[in-house]
Amino acid sequence: MAQFHQGDAMALPFPDRSFDAAAMALVIFFVPDPAKSVAEMVRVVTPGGTVAAYAWDMAGGGFPLEPVLAELRGAGFSPARPPSVEASKMDVLQDLWAHAGLVDLGTRRIDVERSFVDFDDFWGAVSLAPSLGSVFKSMPADDLERIKDRVRARLRQDASGRITYGAFANAIHGRVRG
Repeated sequence: MAQFHQGDAMALPFPDRSFDAAAMALVIFFVPDPAKSVAEMVRVVTPGGTVAAYAWDMAGGGFPLEPVLAELRGAGFSPARPPSVEASKMDVLQDLWAHAGLVDLGTRRIDVERSFVDFDDFWGAVSLAPSLGSVFKSMPADDLERIKDRVRARLRQDASGRITYGAFANAIHGRVRG
């Protein structure tokens, strides 16, 4: 039976050795102290249990919004970034898991493709992202149109106007020492 609880990733509200597994999906780069959050997952997992996570490779260009972010950065705009972007890198994840005492580490890169009917469909979706929506609203209309044009030029469209591009996440798991 699965149960969901809201809490602080750096201070999990559970006793030691409460679970067979703990997982963090697309979150670790939002945590101010990733090492503390991994240590907390280790604390609440029984010996022999699994601690796992996956995260968009924010630092390595794997984030699904990267085509827009790259153009914004190139134009001198600075959208808000999560506090621990570096924690999304595979080598950093491996260090976090190793320093937390986890063993039998396994990693993999997860590649995905996103497809949109056309550029308007793409732009409508990315405009809903909280980190981009606020930047777009604060930009002069001329600048926003220039960004849109640069993003449109960056993305490949097929003959029907469909846009497909890739993103990738880094995944890791380890076992709590028994």
